[in-house]
Amino acid sequence: MPALTVKNIPEKLYDHLKASAHAHHRSLNSELIHCLELALMPRRVGAQELLAEARALRQKVKVDRITAKEIDAAKREGRK
Repeated sequence: MPALTVKNIPEKLYDHLKASAHAHHRSLNSELIHCLELALMPRRVGAQELLAEARALRQKVKVDRITAKEIDAAKREGRK
């Protein structure tokens, strides 16, 4: 397999990569490969797969329904 050395990485970018690797339980090398794959080799997602992912995410949300009023309040919250 080919090897690559990356030089002169900005410290802030390195810190983000390191934090992302830690959050995903990956090595820096594996995280970098994952990021490159996402950026350079995007995969096409079918409608059914996208719908299944959306439903899975919805199952993780503890709130049954969010009202338009709650959405508007959340948008304004960060603008004060």
